[in-house]
Amino acid sequence: MPSVDRSVLSFGQTSTYATEFVSALLEPARSTPPLICAPNGKAATRRYNIYRNNVTVSLINALAATFPATLRITGEAFFRAMARAHVRANPPTSPLLFEYGRDFPAFIERYEYAQSMPWLVDVARIERAWLDSYHSDDVPPLPPQALASIRSDELGGIVLVPHPATRIVFSRYPAVSVFVANRSHDPVGRIEATGAEAALVTRPVLDVAVHILPPGGFAFLDCLIKGETLGTAVAVAMGECPEFDLSVSIAGMLQAGAFTAIERGGMRE
Repeated sequence: MPSVDRSVLSFGQTSTYATEFVSALLEPARSTPPLICAPNGKAATRRYNIYRNNVTVSLINALAATFPATLRITGEAFFRAMARAHVRANPPTSPLLFEYGRDFPAFIERYEYAQSMPWLVDVARIERAWLDSYHSDDVPPLPPQALASIRSDELGGIVLVPHPATRIVFSRYPAVSVFVANRSHDPVGRIEATGAEAALVTRPVLDVAVHILPPGGFAFLDCLIKGETLGTAVAVAMGECPEFDLSVSIAGMLQAGAFTAIERGGMRE
């Protein structure tokens, strides 16, 4: 790494050096900042360029680790070119490497060369949701039998508290099926699904699980996550999808560990 004798710098000068050092890291067309030099005052252009390249490669590798299905779909060369463009346009803002790439799906949506794969952005969104679910807080999920003790005339007024790991992603394409097919190293066969799919991502214990929501399930769960009552969520889901089946949806979501508690009258149970 390029170095400087910091013993002769004041606080303000040190701050200037750090700013100069970082300023050109992700812009290869920029020349080495003039304050950066090797020991004995020699030019540090070559050493700085090596460090600059290592930073970019590290961030590209971090994106590849977060979005393995996206990488498999596009291929190594395409992914790394797209990731490099993202790195240059969106430098990291957090010291936590797993936080990097939160805006990568939005970048894919705008990326000129990915427009022929409109489902790719949704696959990337599911992958980001998977990582966020993995790093979420550990909280015991609501037992599937928890609703059995609530009177039927009171069910409509309850609020189901979402688990910290619960994420949902809607796609106009079969993105969940594409995601599942490309998250392993097994050969990808023909994907029969053709319509819209919505993903429910949960981590009730240790392992993250991705489920395809039934018809109307996304609208239903979206309402619940926003704090709406069960009755309101049912009405919204049925309004958007007449074939919505409450018993199938609620049973699947409870089994998946999508909730942690029940609230009635502002009181949590």
